[in-house]
Amino acid sequence: MKILVTGRNGQVAQSIAEMAARGPHELVFGARPELDLLDPESVHRTVRKTKPDLIFSCAAYTAVDQAEDDPDVAMAVNGIAPGVIGAAAAEAGIPVIHLSTDYVFDGSGDRPWTENDFVAPLGVYGETKLAGERALAESGAAYAVLRTAWVYSPFGNNFVKSMLRLADGRDELGIVDDQHGNPTSAIDIAQALLTIADHNGLSDGDGLNGIYHFAGTGDASWADFAQAIFTFSDEFNGPVARVNRIASADFPTKAKRPANSRLDCRRFSETFGYDAPGWRTSLRPVVRRLIEERGN
Repeated sequence: MKILVTGRNGQVAQSIAEMAARGPHELVFGARPELDLLDPESVHRTVRKTKPDLIFSCAAYTAVDQAEDDPDVAMAVNGIAPGVIGAAAAEAGIPVIHLSTDYVFDGSGDRPWTENDFVAPLGVYGETKLAGERALAESGAAYAVLRTAWVYSPFGNNFVKSMLRLADGRDELGIVDDQHGNPTSAIDIAQALLTIADHNGLSDGDGLNGIYHFAGTGDASWADFAQAIFTFSDEFNGPVARVNRIASADFPTKAKRPANSRLDCRRFSETFGYDAPGWRTSLRPVVRRLIEERGN
């Protein structure tokens, strides 16, 4: 199968590149200048030129706070471009798997969110990602939306890398303890996407035209997440800091974060037969790799 992956340098795209290199699929990465999400014609041209069997829509505007000051570009990338990708896919008669986010929810309550729960984003980033889900659904393409949360990996910028960097120069870090979610390895997301690609009924649209949640198994607060990072870092002789558990009010940000980002992933498991590992299980090898890379 030939798979067109939008984006090239994102955490999930780089994870897909590593995993798929050991598998049967041919990957084509579409990124600027050849594929520019702000230029619809370049999207259609890339799909016509590469003739993929499937599209992984992974590129996104992910600067949550910056989106509050840059809503037009965020909407163009996150809200409009998925519909363009869907239209190009529909023209080619191929499906699209699109990544979305827990930020479509308002963070209320304390139970995991299901795909059928009411959506009410708290900020621009969530609003634009929700708009993208809807644009794709209306594009005419066979599609699946994969909502995920708290993504980290050995690549790009993420919470794990930030914690290790900050611990280099500080003995104690104040980490928010009243926001809860599912830490999710981009490597596990890559596996989920490839699991969909290998699904027996994919060519017939079986399991598509819907929304699925996929995230690390088990939940944590950001402080729990940080504590686990430092526990593993200490195991591999990396930097360690004490975690001072603080409230969100003590660490104000321009964009409001959901207090409850837990995702119920049973629909994905039941449809595609894959569950993410426990989040600590997936975290340990990523921390180990980052510590080893720092020593090289």
